[in-house]
Amino acid sequence: MNEVQLELNSGVTYPVIVGNGVLDRLPSLLPAISNRAAIVTQKKIGVNIQTGIEQKIFEIDDGEEAKSLTTIEQLCSAFAQWGLTRADVVVGVGGGVVTDVAGFAAATYHRGVAVVHVATTLLAQIDAAVGGKTGVNLPEGKNLVGAFWQPSGVICDLDTLETLPEQELRSGLGELAKYHFLTGDLLSEMEMKDRIVRAVEIKAEIVNQDEKEQGKRALLNYGHTLGHAIESVGNYGIKHGEAVAIGLIYAAELAHTLGRIDNDRVLEHRRVIESYDLPTVVPSVIDDQDLLSAMTRDKKALDGYTFILDGPEGLEIVRGVEEISIKETLEKVR
Repeated sequence: MNEVQLELNSGVTYPVIVGNGVLDRLPSLLPAISNRAAIVTQKKIGVNIQTGIEQKIFEIDDGEEAKSLTTIEQLCSAFAQWGLTRADVVVGVGGGVVTDVAGFAAATYHRGVAVVHVATTLLAQIDAAVGGKTGVNLPEGKNLVGAFWQPSGVICDLDTLETLPEQELRSGLGELAKYHFLTGDLLSEMEMKDRIVRAVEIKAEIVNQDEKEQGKRALLNYGHTLGHAIESVGNYGIKHGEAVAIGLIYAAELAHTLGRIDNDRVLEHRRVIESYDLPTVVPSVIDDQDLLSAMTRDKKALDGYTFILDGPEGLEIVRGVEEISIKETLEKVR
């Protein structure tokens, strides 16, 4: 077992517990004043938890469609009908969709109820459940409505990964690929369990410095500008992490187009993505103009097209990228 501590500048602290068979640590993460736990999950998850206090299960729909304001309204109404109070706790049990929805519902119900996450997918364990970013989608784009709401703790039981569907695992690997470029760590030389722990540590280190994404935390969105655009323009059966993998290739090619990195660094990106057997090209059915429109609605886009790009000093936020360079680079990932 590994316990990674988040110690935020705001004074909030909480543990992320990573290991095999750690579900039984859940009761120790619940706030002492909690009398009841609202368990937010999905029917397909199949992970039974015991909080040690009165609990009730609230199921949400599967898929990205569940990340909506409609789901939040239905969930909060169900909380109110049960009589959930500000002194109780919400427990999100599932992948990134569940932790985003449960976290945002907890942040807004009664203006803030404690939340604990039990992350059951690779993507949730290394990214979505850690760091307090919650949100839902609008028709105009991904995660455009949300809140920063830190959990009281996170459980990452690695046993839950053994039954993950292949595409869910691949989606998590897309996020894991991102961590290969955030630091100088040689993740490719580590065992998978060690990669997961290190990814949690890297995210914790960044969030500890920048809880509300005013600077360095934005680097965790590497590969997400195009990735989110791909997800926003239509349902093509591409999971989040798979879209991020394509976005990582695109970001590397764009950095090369702008003269920020050499071709060897681009090839390194391709080697990492291909080592996880992830997609590297934008499906031909997706129109360039649709992608361009979606990228202008990206949360980082304060000044025209904005990307996280690799460069001589590592990853940086690059604003005001010219459209001609963006279009030219899209041809390289077709």
